[in-house]
Amino acid sequence: MSTHREIRLRTRPERGLPAPEDLELVTTARPEPAPGELLLRNRWFVVSAALRTLIGGGVKDAPFPPVEPGDPLPGAAVGEVASAPDGSGLRPGDLVLHWQGWREYAVVSPSLVTPVGDTLPDPVAHLSQGRTAYAALTRGAELRPGDTVLVTGGAGAVGTMAGQIARLLGAGRIIGTTGSPAKVQHLVTALGYDAAVVRGAAAPFAAQLAEAAPDGIDVVLDTVGGEQLSAALAAARPGARAVLVGALAGQLDPEGDGATARVELDTFPLILRRISLRGFSPLDHPETDAEWRDRFGDWLRAGTITFPHVRVAGMERAAQALREVMEGRHLGAVVVELP
Repeated sequence: MSTHREIRLRTRPERGLPAPEDLELVTTARPEPAPGELLLRNRWFVVSAALRTLIGGGVKDAPFPPVEPGDPLPGAAVGEVASAPDGSGLRPGDLVLHWQGWREYAVVSPSLVTPVGDTLPDPVAHLSQGRTAYAALTRGAELRPGDTVLVTGGAGAVGTMAGQIARLLGAGRIIGTTGSPAKVQHLVTALGYDAAVVRGAAAPFAAQLAEAAPDGIDVVLDTVGGEQLSAALAAARPGARAVLVGALAGQLDPEGDGATARVELDTFPLILRRISLRGFSPLDHPETDAEWRDRFGDWLRAGTITFPHVRVAGMERAAQALREVMEGRHLGAVVVELP
């Protein structure tokens, strides 16, 4: 019998962020494809802080169900086709993007994978969160040349792409937020930001933001929520557009379960300044998938954009990598590379 390894949720933590001991690396029977299914050998998968919400019990209307004890973790992955049914258009050796990471082998319907092809010079770049940032800026916020843009969570998987994309789309001034003073220099020198605001610094967050954007903010791309969203909207100019793509303040609250993300807002400024506030998912704009990949590929080859990420070698390090992502230890995305 052929075997493979996968990482499962062992226990749901009653309090605090999931720890490596809440996960387990299990050797089990390798999945076998039914007629019409693909067998994939995973090469890379991404480690996402959003898993905290699924581990904590999930939220209503989320695209993924909660992870129960004993379940393997889900996540975006690039896999190599090991076997493919006739008529699928795929052959052994082809690389595809799918959502069954955290395991060495996966069985997937051909309709649920995206062939990687040669659109991007590095197949790992298909695991970037750039499409989320691109769709949010072009469709959600309808970014205009010269706009002042604020990206909360500027050092995260979405934020490290968003600053660069906003610059390429013609933003006038771009400000990022981060909880790490050590990341400020990298945001400003390498990732398209003109200034960075540090959560938890000596100066109040709102005061730092006012100094970084003295004329106000036109576009807010929010991945965090909480205090940062409140301050961003208070600094928004008339007609500003705020697009919410994440809620890290709630998801990574060590006192919560990752399933709520509360924020206190003064609605008077929203009304009087005609500020729009909308939740956003790139899934509502499927046309941005190919559009983003084409532009991303061109930008990568031209050297005008990078994919900031950390590669972690082997399944054995994945559980610790998840904890490090939730603690904000890395800049950009974290990708587990399988031999």
